[in-house]
Amino acid sequence: MIAAALRMLAAGSVLVRYDALAPREFAELLPGPARFAASVLRLFSGPEAKAGRPGERLAHAFERLGPVAIKLGQLLSTRADIFGQQFSDDLSRLKDRLPPFPLEAAKRDMEAALGRPLDALFVEIEPAVAAASIAQAHPAVLIDGRKVAVKVLRPGVEKRIAADVAAMRLGAILVEAAAPPLRRLGPKAFVATVARSLDLELDLRLEAAGASELGEVMAGDGYMTAPAVVWEGVAKRVLTLEWAEGVPLSTPEALEIEGLDRPELANRVIRAFLAQALDHGVFHADLHEGNLFAAAPARLMAVDYGIVGRLDPDARRFLAEILWGFLNRDYRRVSEVHFEAGYVPPHQDVDTFAQALRSIGEPIFGRKAKDVSMGRLLGQLFEFTELFEMRMRPELVLLQKTMVTVEGVARRIDPANDIWQAAKPVVERWIARELSPPAQAQRLALRGLRLFEALEARLQTPTTPTPERTDQMRGLWLALGLAAAASVFGAAALARLFF
Repeated sequence: MIAAALRMLAAGSVLVRYDALAPREFAELLPGPARFAASVLRLFSGPEAKAGRPGERLAHAFERLGPVAIKLGQLLSTRADIFGQQFSDDLSRLKDRLPPFPLEAAKRDMEAALGRPLDALFVEIEPAVAAASIAQAHPAVLIDGRKVAVKVLRPGVEKRIAADVAAMRLGAILVEAAAPPLRRLGPKAFVATVARSLDLELDLRLEAAGASELGEVMAGDGYMTAPAVVWEGVAKRVLTLEWAEGVPLSTPEALEIEGLDRPELANRVIRAFLAQALDHGVFHADLHEGNLFAAAPARLMAVDYGIVGRLDPDARRFLAEILWGFLNRDYRRVSEVHFEAGYVPPHQDVDTFAQALRSIGEPIFGRKAKDVSMGRLLGQLFEFTELFEMRMRPELVLLQKTMVTVEGVARRIDPANDIWQAAKPVVERWIARELSPPAQAQRLALRGLRLFEALEARLQTPTTPTPERTDQMRGLWLALGLAAAASVFGAAALARLFF
């Protein structure tokens, strides 16, 4: 606890030293008491506060603070629409342009992790071409001639993350104690979710498995691809993947590629994420520009599978129905789904919440990304979460974070992007497949079959059927009959609806 408290104080001191906590450039926007407090804090700033724009200073401060702060900076850098283009650009260096550690140290770590000489697998390993908060990537050539990327964890990164997480846990405890209204956001549960994802990210064997799994998922849709895993070059602290073709979206030249179809590329970012989440319940949960490579006309390859999000069938259905409701401006149904999912407490009013949703949806429906103030929208959403006592759902943290990131990336690729139209084909496909009458009938039939198997197991003894057992069997066959009938009528209904 003492170490965590010291870590929190050290983090605050770094932010103050860089004048990144309440930058002087924004002082006039603060209310009186906050402006006075900020001016007092600036008395303790260092020479680092004198040079650079606010975004540059914050990027350097986050870099000093380590992996968890850098992850936050990466998320902020995708939202130029909220924080401004210059601020976003200044934070972009945190995506993949941090100072690398030496090649020789990387080679030593690779060899120790793989447990054999590097020349048994590689003929060449070059200096790092991308360095992020947790690891860095080196171009290399296998002995069979294939070009690959070798990812290796930063030395001592596990200890730094453990210290950061301990400080975050203490911060969550303090927030819940000092600000009871914020308890509904579940600070401790949020930190637990982040800590778990970081633990998984520190084992590159799991990342290899995530890349392999998502590569299979992506291949079915074609919106995005994943590099193949070179399994003989995988260990806990080392990961080898085939070389990612294309230009990183984090570089300015990426959007100037000859023949690039920017509107289609932006649509594919959104559709790839939604197809992964809705159709398969597994998604790449770190889709910032530094992890996306583009090639003409609209090809996308994703790297860095350290954070993989998962949704259970219920969460997938809730997400699809909410998106479908917004697409059709059916705010009443969107409201009902929120209550069914438990996102809104049952004592709140469905119609009043639907009214609040309408006030969010109508001003942005059909408008291009550049015409929507995401900062104002997020502010309104936050106000409504308080008004309707909505609580943070830890299982949805990665989903919500990825949705914010993906929308920001698409907006940056194509400022005229319409997220609703981009999402429509994927959501429409899911609704037709999963919520159509035949699909509902199939689920009913499957439940009936399981009931039949359970009853059959209980009725294995060759005894004379009792009236109770006879009634059970009649009820079972009635359920199966209704399922079959529903399939027939459902098919006709679906035909009328979609054709």
